Amino acid sequence: MNIGALIIGDEILSGKRQDRHFNHLQQLLASKGLELSWTVIVGDDASQLERFLSFTMQSEDLVFSFGGIGATPDDRTRQTVAKVANVALAPHSEAVAAIEARFGADAYPNRILMGHLPVGSRLIPNPVNQVPGFSFQHHHFMPGFPEMAWPMSAWVLEKLYPDLRNQAPAFEESIFVINGRESDLLQTMNKIVDDYPALRLSSLPYLGQVPYIELSLKGPQHQVIEAMLLLKSAIEQVGLNWSNQLTGNN
Repeated sequence: MNIGALIIGDEILSGKRQDRHFNHLQQLLASKGLELSWTVIVGDDASQLERFLSFTMQSEDLVFSFGGIGATPDDRTRQTVAKVANVALAPHSEAVAAIEARFGADAYPNRILMGHLPVGSRLIPNPVNQVPGFSFQHHHFMPGFPEMAWPMSAWVLEKLYPDLRNQAPAFEESIFVINGRESDLLQTMNKIVDDYPALRLSSLPYLGQVPYIELSLKGPQHQVIEAMLLLKSAIEQVGLNWSNQLTGNN
């Protein structure tokens, strides 16, 4: 199952606030042996939000979405999910009850709107102010506030995906090629990608006084070892040297 993050809010794009969800979600997933496949940051514009949700909701990806589920005019996530899914936006009895229990008469006329959810939604409990987030299919929508969203994200993983564990490649090997050019190794890298589809290959060139390439392979251990031998041989054939670590001069 691919895992994605959707981070919503004009304030992130404008720089008024710095995103903190990406790094936290990386760490949360890593603690379960999982990792992100993609991340999208999108503003509050309704058409942009609809465009991205139309794309992600066609997939089977597990998606953590942060922001835009409040009651102010710039919070459009609830409405857009309903539109993309072609369902009604309607009061959710449990969400309405939770908001009424938290705010009493002050729940009306505005706060109660946060209990209007796409029909078919399931609730994500909010331990801070009891205003729930919601899940729709494999998308899970939470507030933009980290103090609320982070325990809610952990709840989603523990309660809704208890058996989702250890999908990230468990074995990784990296080498460094000093003064190397990616073009010299492109044929071998393409061969590895074709012959070992279970592996993830990464080539990261670094520019500096002494340029180098960091080459990494992740995946099943025996395949990483086999493919890395091919890569090391190709490096030596073009007259370059590789190392398992950088020296203090790089």
